[in-house]
Amino acid sequence: MIRAAVLTTCGVAPTIAERPAPVPVPADGAVAVTVEAVPITPLDVLCASGTSYFGPPSTPYVPGVQGVGRLVDGTAVWFGTSAGMRSGVDGSMATTVTVPTVDVVALPAGVPLTLLAALGLSAVAAHAALTHAGGLAAGEQVIVLGAGGVVGQAAVQLALLGGARRVIAVARSAAARARAEKLGAAVSVPLLPDDDVASVADRLRHAADGPVDLVLDPVFGVPAAAALRVLRPGGRLVNLGSAAGATAPIESAVLRSGALRMVGYTNNGLSAGERAAALTVVAGHAAAGRLTVDHETVPFDAVADAWARQCAGTTAGRIVLAL
Repeated sequence: MIRAAVLTTCGVAPTIAERPAPVPVPADGAVAVTVEAVPITPLDVLCASGTSYFGPPSTPYVPGVQGVGRLVDGTAVWFGTSAGMRSGVDGSMATTVTVPTVDVVALPAGVPLTLLAALGLSAVAAHAALTHAGGLAAGEQVIVLGAGGVVGQAAVQLALLGGARRVIAVARSAAARARAEKLGAAVSVPLLPDDDVASVADRLRHAADGPVDLVLDPVFGVPAAAALRVLRPGGRLVNLGSAAGATAPIESAVLRSGALRMVGYTNNGLSAGERAAALTVVAGHAAAGRLTVDHETVPFDAVADAWARQCAGTTAGRIVLAL
């Protein structure tokens, strides 16, 4: 038997229960992983709510779209699952899991597994959105919207590691802005409750040092519309979320006059090989101490409380369950 976090009703936090141990079948291209750490992510909560675009999951099931652990030979790995997105699939929130080999990525020596769990697919999204979708080039100036979130924190660091000459971080809280500057942002810009597009755009123009080439946008809404106004001709905005609003007041004239490019990004668009390559980059930076993100470690037995805090948005960074 294994211990797992089991979700029996959509919209209700999972609880710890015992389940039969999975048995890998080598002929099926699967491997067993002893799980060490699992993040609770917004995607986990969305899938478990029953309201996601994937449709309601079949219950009961074990949530968790990613995790880190070790193979039988001791190799440290990251692994992904389609829990909550595909019926009949259990996820990472269990002491032992069986996953397809294609969804397992071996990690370099020295990677802090808890940190890698916190970075995970959020850092993959930041890296691939900047490079694969955004075409980041050396010497460019980058705006990172939503710099207080996990994706934003990773993006500030990964933009600089990818050759950006300067990063402007945008966030609502003073603590998030201070953290972004500590992570390498040249300057941070606040978002205020009564902001409109013009006021945010003016603040961004004042913060910029020369042309702005690329915007990394996990928030959309007013901040995205404002950032478009300060992009250089031919500049790019990559959107990978809508934390500030599902719609944005974008003007056709702004797009056309600057010949701007808006690109939508999702991790689901990556092949297994592309995802593995991005994870290898992220893991290498984490192992070398060049990449971090705010996170808190919570005992596995406290999953119900941790899940509730993630749902309420009261977490201090990414919650990582320690198994």
